[in-house]
Amino acid sequence: MRVFVTGATGFIGSAVVKELIAAGHQVLGLCRSDDKAPALAAAGAQVHRGGLEDLDSLEAGVAGSDGVIHMAFNHDFSKYAANCEDDRRVIEALGSALAGSDRPLIVTSGTGMANTAPSRPATEDGEAMSSKVIPRAASEEAAATVAARGVNVSVVRLPQVHDTARQGLVSPAIEIFREKGVCAYVGDGQNRWPAAHVLDTARLYRLAIEKAERGSKYHAVAEEGVPLRDIAEAVGRRLKLPVRSIAPEEAQAWFGWLAMFAGYDAPASSAQTRKRLGWRPAGPGMIADLEQLQVAGS
Repeated sequence: MRVFVTGATGFIGSAVVKELIAAGHQVLGLCRSDDKAPALAAAGAQVHRGGLEDLDSLEAGVAGSDGVIHMAFNHDFSKYAANCEDDRRVIEALGSALAGSDRPLIVTSGTGMANTAPSRPATEDGEAMSSKVIPRAASEEAAATVAARGVNVSVVRLPQVHDTARQGLVSPAIEIFREKGVCAYVGDGQNRWPAAHVLDTARLYRLAIEKAERGSKYHAVAEEGVPLRDIAEAVGRRLKLPVRSIAPEEAQAWFGWLAMFAGYDAPASSAQTRKRLGWRPAGPGMIADLEQLQVAGS
């Protein structure tokens, strides 16, 4: 299969490219940066120059592919809502280019988009949140729109994806810990974030594009929920920083834009995903990677 991959040079995307190529697929990777193109080519992918705002480039990438994995997203949280609406437009453009064919489109979302009862793990078949509540849900709404036009689309929902260098939302939290000299958690710190190693996540994307089950939602979740206190304590041990609890009313001043997530309990299950795709995550857990966190000079 020849797969068009957006976000091909990103943290997760670069792992997906290698996973696809190792499994015998060809990859056409979207790339707008001159400095990242050589690494993409060295991985064995064909470089497709362009950006998400260039719809002609996207259509050309789709035209030369047997399927599409869309992972690119602007994570600038200062304009988060606008970026989510941009992603809606990109997904609708990709869907339009795929209309009339059975070629699969894999859309990226987050496990937090699954509406669920408090403290219960979100499941793949749970009702999706509205973008009026969580802007990132625009991606899943766009997937539903193109599905209604007959496009073979499915969704991969991501947790905190990690290795020893990057850990999803934990990475900006670590920078805050470094700046303040203290690793903090909110309240008792028992609120949980789901997690998965980047290589396990890449394998799930590969299985999703190979199986291409119309309308499916997959959770790339290896650990249903890692308590934020455990995360803070692991970072504290690695960076030799003190760890303490802060009150919920302190969270905004302490974490800034990350405060909306810092006290959020968001466990998620991947039981259905594992059964349907035969996905068996085998990588290190979040805490194990944080214990080996890459630290300058260490």
